[in-house]
Amino acid sequence: MLEDFETEPRPEVRKLSSRQRRVLGVLIEKGLTTPEYYPLTLKATMTGCNQKSNRSPVVDYDEDTVEETLDQLKELGLVGFLHTDSGRSMRYRHYVRKRYTFSEPQIAIIAELLLRGRQTLGELRGRASRMVAIDDLATLRHELNGLLESGYIQASGSLDRRGVEVDHGFHSASESRGGIPLMADSELNSSATELSGATPQPRQSAGTLATSSSAARDQFEGQLSELQAQNEELRDAVERLKGTIESLQARVDDICRDLGI
Repeated sequence: MLEDFETEPRPEVRKLSSRQRRVLGVLIEKGLTTPEYYPLTLKATMTGCNQKSNRSPVVDYDEDTVEETLDQLKELGLVGFLHTDSGRSMRYRHYVRKRYTFSEPQIAIIAELLLRGRQTLGELRGRASRMVAIDDLATLRHELNGLLESGYIQASGSLDRRGVEVDHGFHSASESRGGIPLMADSELNSSATELSGATPQPRQSAGTLATSSSAARDQFEGQLSELQAQNEELRDAVERLKGTIESLQARVDDICRDLGI
């Protein structure tokens, strides 16, 4: 295959439309979960965008929409086109590794957030782990902290808090109100105090909060997320099987057309 990749430096991309996020997320996801079918054809990319599992919201893009979005991502330097030796079909791959300094777990995290949006840490770990191993919530928090410091994700509070949610930071300007406001731990406490009119109470020490019940809760959330991820993997397997069948049918149709049948 001949790869269409430009080595010319480009500005770092920080904002993407919803369609661009979906298409880029699909390319990253499929490259990690089904490398045997990657790079993707246009039809496989469309199928990945429209699948019902591990997607929010569920969409119904046609090939023209996906192709136009791929062209836009190419202009941004985030996607490349590969020409097959036969010249009969174009394939597409992402250039996230070339354009960003993300670790492999961070790439999986970003992909999951692009595909599904706002999530709790337990949900995110279970879903991103199907792409790259993330052993526990401590490992996830470490990777998230790096993304948070560089502004690639947003968080609803301190990552150590129960129920905190994170989202990607690639929302376009018109969508900025839909993102999660990034607030420091102290700012969240101050805001809550002002709204309630209550006198600020001294915070408990970290040692007091680090109880065995917290550890048990984290373990339970991790196990639940893993079960959810396994269920989604089964759904993805079904979607991949459908894509394979469609691909085989397309090849049969091409052969029949060439033979004049």
